[in-house]
Amino acid sequence: MATASAVSTSTGMTATEKKVIFASSLGTVFEWYDFYLYGSLAPIIAKQFFSGLDPQAAFIASLLAFAAGFIVRPFGALVFGRLGDMIGRKYTFLVTILIMGLSTFIVGVLPSYAAIGAAAPVILIGLRMLQGLALGGEYGGAATYVAEHSPQGKRGAYTSWIQTTATLGLFLSLMVILGTRTAMGEAAFADWGWRVPFLVSILLLGISVWIRLSMNESPAFQKMKSEGKTSKAPLSESFGQWKNLKIVLLALFGLVAGQGVVWYSGQFYALFFMTSVLKVDSATANILVAASLIIGTPFFVIFGTLSDKIGRKPIIMAGLLLACLTYFPLFKALTAAANPDLAKAQASAQIVVTVDQSTCSFQGSPIAREVDFTSSCDIAKRALAQNSASYETVAGPAGTITSIKIGEKVINSLNATVAAGGHKFDEESGKKVAAFKKDLVDSLKAAGYPPKADPEKINKPLVIAILTILVIYVTMVYGPIAAMLVELFPTRIRYTSMSLPYHIGNGWFGGMLPSITFAMVAQNGNIYHGLWYPITIAAMSFVIGMLFVRETKDVDIYAKD
Repeated sequence: MATASAVSTSTGMTATEKKVIFASSLGTVFEWYDFYLYGSLAPIIAKQFFSGLDPQAAFIASLLAFAAGFIVRPFGALVFGRLGDMIGRKYTFLVTILIMGLSTFIVGVLPSYAAIGAAAPVILIGLRMLQGLALGGEYGGAATYVAEHSPQGKRGAYTSWIQTTATLGLFLSLMVILGTRTAMGEAAFADWGWRVPFLVSILLLGISVWIRLSMNESPAFQKMKSEGKTSKAPLSESFGQWKNLKIVLLALFGLVAGQGVVWYSGQFYALFFMTSVLKVDSATANILVAASLIIGTPFFVIFGTLSDKIGRKPIIMAGLLLACLTYFPLFKALTAAANPDLAKAQASAQIVVTVDQSTCSFQGSPIAREVDFTSSCDIAKRALAQNSASYETVAGPAGTITSIKIGEKVINSLNATVAAGGHKFDEESGKKVAAFKKDLVDSLKAAGYPPKADPEKINKPLVIAILTILVIYVTMVYGPIAAMLVELFPTRIRYTSMSLPYHIGNGWFGGMLPSITFAMVAQNGNIYHGLWYPITIAAMSFVIGMLFVRETKDVDIYAKD
């Protein structure tokens, strides 16, 4: 065991090994590109495939469809992790990229809700789940493959290149979307041009398959296979034995759950927050996020390399702690920089909603229609949410008709009646609700609340600086984690054991973040309320990680057969 490690340390990586690792990383970039196209286009997807719902519900439903790909990732980890530990890393890679690429291409040709009705979102969610299964088998294999090619003492540096692939995939998706949107114009892009980035993925699939076919098997797996030490039952060995299951649980709750929420807060939630809450136009928001990714991405390698010297754990824990302490001030600063008129209005003309709490429904429903909200409380809160207005709720006596106070002006809401058939308000209620919404919009404008961010007033350098800080937090928690997860588990069950906690942490805790946080905002009324979700999860991982997770940088992965 020691010999293999010593050779690796003294000779370093050969040119062939470097080429193979570059090839695996490039293929993973393309796979992340496919996966994140949907997230980058969530507002348009909502209109194309969930148009039968109330606009607020449609957006939350589109985020849940985005999350569907994450929900099934742990199952992909189990299926492909088992195959990777039994038959090898290379062939598992090939299967995952084919599933991902073909599912993405089909999204590009899938008819919309207007064409085939409810079948459209059902098929879309099915395709997202296939993508999630594929990605569930991708990351663990890529991280394991690269780590098992890396010399002792440099695993953090080498695996950090795999860590850049998710961000580079997001960056590539943003650039293709931006280029397509610019070339054909906003109207055509929203109508049909959004399909082009999905269709382009078929070319990336061809390149990726060619790359995967040229790859060699991991030397650690080849060595283990030649010695007859491959696991015959990696699932039961990983999760049926307490000594391994304990490490899986510590990896999940003490590392990956916190890493997942910081990752999705710093990249996706920041993008959604700017476009859906701050009303920055999509093209500008994509450019600003892309600029922060360019600046921040090298820090994956910087922190990965640094982890080889000072350890993985201190860097990851520091990233979690910084996120917990600074998310609220950073997102408030982002509001002031990206939409200063909104920040000014929130400070000078606060909105207070007085309600009978018993008449208020859950506002974060992903399947709601406008007619499902008929009480004065629901109509008022729904209208405020659609205008991205942050408000405070005050409980009134029983029977109170909801009122909205904007500065010194008070607007009374109303109870509505649904027409026969249950598909719309009756004529009188429809007119009154429309008049109420118009009065609300006019009052918000009069109080200084802007309908959208003024491009001329966006402090772009400051926005990029704030977004870059959020990305750097991502690099701190994500850069060293591949090496740490690989080092926690023995070679014979490494693919399976590390994949499951990674994909539960990122797929469930992280992937559900956009839909959970926006549902929390819709229910509470404060545009920053959703930040409590990532802060709570990151704080949990910080405490558990500090107390129970051991440092791994000096582990000899060849000696853990």
